Amino acid sequence: MDNGGFKGQAERRINIIKGQLDGLFKMIDKDEYCTDILDQSLAIQNSLKSLDGLILERHLRIHAADQFKNNKEKAVNELLKIFKKKQRND
Repeated sequence: MDNGGFKGQAERRINIIKGQLDGLFKMIDKDEYCTDILDQSLAIQNSLKSLDGLILERHLRIHAADQFKNNKEKAVNELLKIFKKKQRND
């Protein structure tokens, strides 16, 4: 995935998330049904996870691949740090 492809994909996903957040704000403002609000919130969380996946994929393909060639210990430590953060958020 080249930088242009990544940037375009990331920007599209961020714009979707912005729209979802605006929708969530309006739903709360209009005092809509709680489960509908929760559904919107969960959709936003899933969209963020999708963006996280895109960012992680880019990191693995570009940065981590290079680090494994030049500084394996740094690459391993960085990936372990990301993995531990992810586990705390699950």
